Amino acid sequence: MTVMLDEAWSLSPVVALRPEPFGALAYHFGNRKLTFLKTPALVAVVTGLAEHADVRSALTAAGVPETQHEAYAGALSGLAATDMIRPRSEEAVA
Repeated sequence: MTVMLDEAWSLSPVVALRPEPFGALAYHFGNRKLTFLKTPALVAVVTGLAEHADVRSALTAAGVPETQHEAYAGALSGLAATDMIRPRSEEAVA
């Protein structure tokens, strides 16, 4: 998961986030999956992915302590497995 921290990702264009007191609900209109983003910090990271060069930068911008980056990478890997987030190409990052 360390590799993911240095990669560029973004929220899938077919995913909608609905804010909730605990964080947010993420709904994928293609595969109809519903996922709970269980903390406001995770929501901030997911919504900030497209604005940053890599996941590590998005985590830092969201105020996630470096000691928690691996745990967040695990959560983001789960979101990637269901196409809630997608890798960006190098061209999109530049």
